[in-house]
Amino acid sequence: MSDPFKPGPDELLFLPLGGSGEIGMNLNLYGHDGKWLMLDLGISFGDDSTPGIDVVMPNPQFITERASDLVGIVLTHAHEDHIGAVPYLWSRLRCPLYATPFTASVLRRKLIEVGLEKQAPITIIPMSGSRDIGPFNVELITLTHSIPEPNAVVIRTKHGAVLHTGDWKLDPEPLLGEPTDVAALRRLGDGGVLAMVCDSTNVFVDGTSGSEADVRASLMEVVGELKNRVAVGCFASNLARVETIARVAEAHGRHCALIGRSLWRMLESAQENGYLTDLPRFVTEHDIGYFPRENILMICTGSQGEPRSALTRIARGEHPQVSLEAGDAAIFSSRVIPGNENSINRLHNDLTRRGVEIITDRDEDVHVSGHPARDELAEMYHMVRPRIALPVHGELRHIKEHVDFARQCQVPEALAPENGTLIRLAPGPAEIIARVQAGRLALDGKALVPVDSEAIRHRHRMSYNGVIMGSLVVDRSGKLLAPPQVSLDGLLDGDEAIATSGKIAQAIESALGELAHTKRGDDGEVGEAARLAARRWFQKNYDKKPITKIHVIRV
Repeated sequence: MSDPFKPGPDELLFLPLGGSGEIGMNLNLYGHDGKWLMLDLGISFGDDSTPGIDVVMPNPQFITERASDLVGIVLTHAHEDHIGAVPYLWSRLRCPLYATPFTASVLRRKLIEVGLEKQAPITIIPMSGSRDIGPFNVELITLTHSIPEPNAVVIRTKHGAVLHTGDWKLDPEPLLGEPTDVAALRRLGDGGVLAMVCDSTNVFVDGTSGSEADVRASLMEVVGELKNRVAVGCFASNLARVETIARVAEAHGRHCALIGRSLWRMLESAQENGYLTDLPRFVTEHDIGYFPRENILMICTGSQGEPRSALTRIARGEHPQVSLEAGDAAIFSSRVIPGNENSINRLHNDLTRRGVEIITDRDEDVHVSGHPARDELAEMYHMVRPRIALPVHGELRHIKEHVDFARQCQVPEALAPENGTLIRLAPGPAEIIARVQAGRLALDGKALVPVDSEAIRHRHRMSYNGVIMGSLVVDRSGKLLAPPQVSLDGLLDGDEAIATSGKIAQAIESALGELAHTKRGDDGEVGEAARLAARRWFQKNYDKKPITKIHVIRV
């Protein structure tokens, strides 16, 4: 049977399966001449709608069904929302991986953790390098971001060049890594660009994103005014910020400590590739207690309030080696990712309760974004001059605004992709030609399950509504051999729970007494009568509809 979505030899297709209509979980496909090329394969993180779930990723079913036509995965840079799903999903795809040296080092450590380092081949593409991958020619253009070796990817076919920006900004003083290769972008624009697939994160932000050099100057001043122990929360992958904080500590006579395993892993990958090799030796969390409080500056994971992160455990007094006390300070050198507001507020409250001073980017210039604001977007469009604009890496509101902005920048065609929209870039005008399956997978323990699975939905309902559990022991005729046993989870406490359980048991007995004799021999009928009785009683008396489960034991 022929594949209706197999790209023809005379067409170029674009298909996002993650990262369009959301921030994170990037997965983008390009189709040409019967083959598919993937750019990035990332994760996002669970929230209140996915209880018990820490990691969420795109559902790659569309491309796993066509894995034999997938010629490779090109990774733009080493952030989790661009490479984090590779260890979980590569076994379904089993294709070559392509990355620059630093990104390969970070990814290799992830593959080692899941035992795939010998199975999943990583081909190194040097900075500004190029390579033929199936029917695609791929060229990397150096950009600036908050991590070493971020790249735009130029994808060339006979239909022309597509620029896939990945994450970027225009920072004249990035402090770590090379600045954006403006000359390469201009040469690309001069040669003609079919389409640009571009970061939309900060499309609502006027001006520019700011420079890492400005953050360094501000942190120098802020830390210089603090007298006791200082903790700085930032993303482990923001190595430019790690270097800045280390330099600030050195300038003020403080020893810099790394708190959190991901920081140490990222440091190892950086130094393996020649980055951060000239910094003073970092202090481990085990040795912090040997230094006076005023001589330590700590870099901590957990700026988003992640439950098991270093900063959260410190704020709760649960970290075995590290503490913050009244008079100490916590600097949040990162942005608030949408959806994390509640967890960050809890973290701030826990720190405040300990008497810790909190400093955020609302108070001082302690963070700049790694994504382009409107002036930078306009400059990119001016240099590249694409025929088609395809905004990605943003929520729907970002993408819609970016479409309007691209048109203001004189781009002839602009479309608003969503996950699952199959777009023909060539030949002819760009258009959405189909919608394919797209969704999310959740890492539930060691299993990958659809986010909208019955198990996850049920867990969500349990977290909001509570549970009534009942057990019935009946004989063959359906007669109760003992009073029903009822327990309430997440509903009531103490004596009230005990009393209510007894009243629900009575309601169940009454319902079974009214059940027709012809139905008493059927476990399903008995259980359903008991379930409805328990649920209706609780709803009538407490105006809540808890999940209700009944176990029937027939002897």
